[in-house]
Amino acid sequence: MKRRFAPAFAVLTLSATAALAQSQGVSKDTLVIGSIQDLSGPLAGFGKQDRLGMMLRVDEINEQGGVNGRKIKLLVEDSGYDPKKAVLAAQKLVNQDKIFAMVAHIGTAQNLAAMPVQFDKNVINFFPVTAAREMYEPFHRLKYSFAATYYDQIRLAAPQLIKEKQAKKVCALYQDDEFGLEVLRGGEAALKAMGSDFAEKTSYKRGATDFSSQVAKLKAANCDFVVLGTIIRETIGAIGESRKIGFNPTFLGSSAAYTDLIHKLGGKPMDGLYATMTVQHPYLDEAAQPIRFWANKYKTKFNEDPTVFSVYGYNAVDAFIRAAQKAGPNLSTDSFIKAMDSMVIPPDIFGSPEASFGPQKRLGNNLSRISQIQDGRWKVVSDYVKP
Repeated sequence: MKRRFAPAFAVLTLSATAALAQSQGVSKDTLVIGSIQDLSGPLAGFGKQDRLGMMLRVDEINEQGGVNGRKIKLLVEDSGYDPKKAVLAAQKLVNQDKIFAMVAHIGTAQNLAAMPVQFDKNVINFFPVTAAREMYEPFHRLKYSFAATYYDQIRLAAPQLIKEKQAKKVCALYQDDEFGLEVLRGGEAALKAMGSDFAEKTSYKRGATDFSSQVAKLKAANCDFVVLGTIIRETIGAIGESRKIGFNPTFLGSSAAYTDLIHKLGGKPMDGLYATMTVQHPYLDEAAQPIRFWANKYKTKFNEDPTVFSVYGYNAVDAFIRAAQKAGPNLSTDSFIKAMDSMVIPPDIFGSPEASFGPQKRLGNNLSRISQIQDGRWKVVSDYVKP
């Protein structure tokens, strides 16, 4: 009896072990990944661009045979930039569609809302499109982030520009929420290291459209350098109001203001604005041939110009592919994490710095550089600013 049942028991044991080792979203010929984008809310333009960038890289790798023989299947859900909808989208992708990883999910609050759903099923949150520190802190084995934080962007970049401009009175205009406060804190840390502090600070409520009182306050304080914790409409509104009343300090924004929409919507008054950034905006006539080639390939495929968010999506999928390939044919969450924890991603054609990860390192790099709007387009004006 023992001899008869032993082989059968061994087969059952091996099958159970294999089932436990296998992660959801991985089959013999398919690797399923998901993403949550804003396709109908206030950042729908960014969400669409992020999604198209992801699709371009997925199509490229699938045309080459996939990752270790598996074609990538990308599933995208819409959150409308609403954290509650992000939870529902995550539940569908994780529990119904059985994704292996969540890639390039856009938005801070949306990621924070969705992560518990993912982590409960051992689903990795990979390269979310937000520069919030919560994307890698506190440490979690399923978190991987690529974006230098708003805090570090301003902390490292502001001193260089303040010294270059010989600014005497540094001030701040910021959105009264966690995003704006992170920019403000970065500026405070920068000035503290320089033995100084803000000469004036003023804030606005999210959704504000009139910045006349804030700008008047900054002008009255004789500010010659203003750190902006603003996004798109607020950046345009604040600078436009400043130009109107003859107030022309040096303006420095974060990567939240690094978008072609600033100069497209704001026009000539936006010339001179500085912003921190990593990847370069991919203009179709860019002088660098590799960027120009990529941008025209994107335009040919989707019949619209790419943006920096297109690059974010493309690069997130590219980094995921690198790790999945390194993990080998027997892909699982554990083997993917093991691969990522020794991963070094080299600089790319868009100027991203080298990124590296480790068993306790979940942010690829904390460096950014500075770009300026000159004659209606962004121009890179500094190398990466190191501590």
